[in-house]
Amino acid sequence: MSIDLNGQRVLVVGAAGGIGRAAAEAFSQAGGVVTAAGRTEASVETVAQSIGGEAAQLDFLDNNAIELFFADRPFFDHVVVTAASTLAGSVANLPLDDAKAAMESKFWGAYRIARAAKVNEGGSITFISGVLSQRPSATSVLQGAINAALEALGRGLALERAPIRVNTVSPGLIDTPLHDRMSVEARRALYERMRSTLPVGRMGQPEDVAQAILFVATNLFATGSTVSVDGGGRIA
Repeated sequence: MSIDLNGQRVLVVGAAGGIGRAAAEAFSQAGGVVTAAGRTEASVETVAQSIGGEAAQLDFLDNNAIELFFADRPFFDHVVVTAASTLAGSVANLPLDDAKAAMESKFWGAYRIARAAKVNEGGSITFISGVLSQRPSATSVLQGAINAALEALGRGLALERAPIRVNTVSPGLIDTPLHDRMSVEARRALYERMRSTLPVGRMGQPEDVAQAILFVATNLFATGSTVSVDGGGRIA
């Protein structure tokens, strides 16, 4: 069954990223009126233009700016939070300030948005966590802890903010521009390793995650859920 949002208002925070952009495009294609938000308006202008939506500045690290943003706008039907900036590293070696900044970004950023978001009754809030919450890595302990905290936040908010529905989508390794900072050889080796170990035999694409985001946002019987889109990474 096709999804028709029929002009529902959608906010995608972090729309400049690979998953954020794919989510904005998916909601637009389904008939949503999308606001593509990022820490600078310029960072999301191209996304907004491509989908005929609005570009908006929204710094998820600035609580005052977040509250002003929602105060000046009518209620949204769906809010998606994909924005985050975290550094990988072991607990022993990652500087404590970097660890705190990672938590401040991915967890507290989503917390601030959810706290202030004006969402219509029956609407939705969707967070993005990650497979490390269920399949920890010795080199990414912090990311796993943050993802698990985010999923717990989603379950609790599903009760607190009912009948607004709150869900989390948990991706595995996705082919996004985030990996462009790696050398071509290192990226190719990583992708080949993932293809050989994942049951699905391929890398995840942003559109795979966007499809799951659209599902939990529009399924009126889905709340408090964490939907895995990891190619079987949890079980491989």
